[in-house]
Amino acid sequence: MLIKLSDLPFGERAVVREIRTSAHDLNCMGLRIGKELKMVTKQPIKGPVVVLLGELEIAMGLETAELIVVETGTDA
Repeated sequence: MLIKLSDLPFGERAVVREIRTSAHDLNCMGLRIGKELKMVTKQPIKGPVVVLLGELEIAMGLETAELIVVETGTDA
């Protein structure tokens, strides 16, 4: 199932399928289409989102996380 990264539940894993923003900064951090990640934390009220990409934790604003589409489930 395709969802926004911002909607990924805590502790769930997903694969990045689409990035709907300038991907340069995300690319520099290793976040690319096809990469698997895990939701580490989401802060309430538009706080940052933190994902685990391999052994690296990446923090981003909620607005950025809403522009990243991930695939969850066994098809990911």
